[in-house]
Amino acid sequence: MEVVEVEQEPDEVVRGLVARLGEARSGTADPEELLSALAQLRELREEMAGWEPELIQAARAAGASWAALAPALGVASRQAAERRFLRLHPETGEQTAEGRVHARRDQRAVERATSAWAQDNAAALRTLAARILALADLDNAARRHAARVGEALGGSDPARLVGPLVDIRTYLVHHPALAEQVDAVVVRTTRIRHEITTARRDGRG
Repeated sequence: MEVVEVEQEPDEVVRGLVARLGEARSGTADPEELLSALAQLRELREEMAGWEPELIQAARAAGASWAALAPALGVASRQAAERRFLRLHPETGEQTAEGRVHARRDQRAVERATSAWAQDNAAALRTLAARILALADLDNAARRHAARVGEALGGSDPARLVGPLVDIRTYLVHHPALAEQVDAVVVRTTRIRHEITTARRDGRG
């Protein structure tokens, strides 16, 4: 049988499904209509899956707390409500309290890993910074960034060199060898961030 799909509003679909259910219970349902009803039910269920996070966001925007949302969502606590929302809508821009805790912990883990890498490569980072500071053709804007490189170089923590080196990269267009070395720093620190955050996210399930 060829089914001609007609766009229906959800309330119309629900009324039709209730009617088919009544027929099924009374034993008067047509098999083909039951199959059509099952297909409509699946489509409606898929559509409704997107309604819950949308309604949660709207409730939050209207001032509802996570504690108030918990019983409406059928969960026992504010934390469970937050977790449910993140599972349903992980790409949301809203960050829950639990999400903020995880983000801070992830950031600290990244900082520790980056610091450890910088300690292991302190000599190379300091040499790169010194070579950049020795450049005589930097303009005023580049000099301001170079000053930050110099401040970090004067400190005891090589990890403080990473940010200033990355920031001055734009001004090294006429020094491709140095730019390439800074790019290597960017690639390595970006990889560290990705590996740490991915591992921690996977560990949280």
